[in-house]
Amino acid sequence: MDLRAASKKEEVHDRPAGRPVLAILTIENDEQLFRGNRNNFADLIRMGQNKGFLVYVLTVKSLILGRTSLQGFVYNEQKDTWQQRLLPFPDIIYNRIPLREDEMLPAVRNKIAACMRDPRVKLFNPSFFNKWYLFEWLRDSKLTKPYIPTTRKLVTAARLERMLQKHPFLYLKPESGKAGKGIMTLRVQPDKPLPYLLKVQENKKSSTFSCADFQKLWNRIKKECSGEPYIAQQGIQLASFNDRRFDLRALVQKNERGKWDLTGIGARVAGSSSITTHVPRGGSIEDPEKLLKSSFNADQARRILIKAKKTSIMIARQIEKGSGFMLGEMSMDLGIDSEGHIWFFEANSKPMKFDEPHIREKSLERIFQYSTYLARMRNERVKQEAMR
Repeated sequence: MDLRAASKKEEVHDRPAGRPVLAILTIENDEQLFRGNRNNFADLIRMGQNKGFLVYVLTVKSLILGRTSLQGFVYNEQKDTWQQRLLPFPDIIYNRIPLREDEMLPAVRNKIAACMRDPRVKLFNPSFFNKWYLFEWLRDSKLTKPYIPTTRKLVTAARLERMLQKHPFLYLKPESGKAGKGIMTLRVQPDKPLPYLLKVQENKKSSTFSCADFQKLWNRIKKECSGEPYIAQQGIQLASFNDRRFDLRALVQKNERGKWDLTGIGARVAGSSSITTHVPRGGSIEDPEKLLKSSFNADQARRILIKAKKTSIMIARQIEKGSGFMLGEMSMDLGIDSEGHIWFFEANSKPMKFDEPHIREKSLERIFQYSTYLARMRNERVKQEAMR
């Protein structure tokens, strides 16, 4: 796919009668015009056309509130290029800014905040999640609290030492990490001469450090954290397949009624020398029922899957409530321990593409089901405003 836009700027598209307009929001890029997964954006444009939408890519810089038309990018299938055009102001904005550091820029944050105040705009998923806030929100509900491992901020050596006394196996995670980057595990093995075992996730493998005393361990951890805020989390002994840990990856999205619904659930198996199950870190994709049947019997496996589906929807509702923002989708990692108990590990407000074809197709459809609902709500609000 050509990363450059056609140099010619085509003239404005009039707002098509009855067709909602969705803009995929991203950040500008001098070399490639805009950042993000272009294949994903092209898939969204195609699905939008099938569902009666006008869809285009919009950069934060080009998003100017108060205008009736904006400069955006459309994908030309025949020429395999991105073309810049003047396009109608969107009814719905789908935030796909790919990097957390871009989203944290003051100009970007201010623009998103302005969109959320503007009655003309329906913007969902305004920001990446912070891991610490996720666990705080989920602890606030008696319904979701049982699914949360013990989690503390990693701020002092004394706090970590106390936590290790209760939980001799811990995960250390950056609050703002993504796709397993920066994750460490920590084990205490009191019968060994070097009792502290720290594993640090690298690209597709992990490095191991053994320490004789706690102070040396703490110094190493602080070095690995590089000043980033981290959380320490109770380690769960996950069910395994061929001696490799696995977890479930659920995609939860809102449907045409604006309600949370499960789009699909997959499974990821950890790589042979990886801490995490993320595919970019060496993990692999598997069928969840097959993996669960390998650790439990067929009836238990089915019951666990049914419960995982219900739990993921319940967690999504609580995360949205805790965030105070309008959310439309999230993926989440759920672990299953040897007793069959479900644990929540992580949620992502910018889900990566699911490789399972049936989940991928449905995920694209769901974006436009929910956008249809949002467009209807927006139009009703505009009518009510006009009647006042």
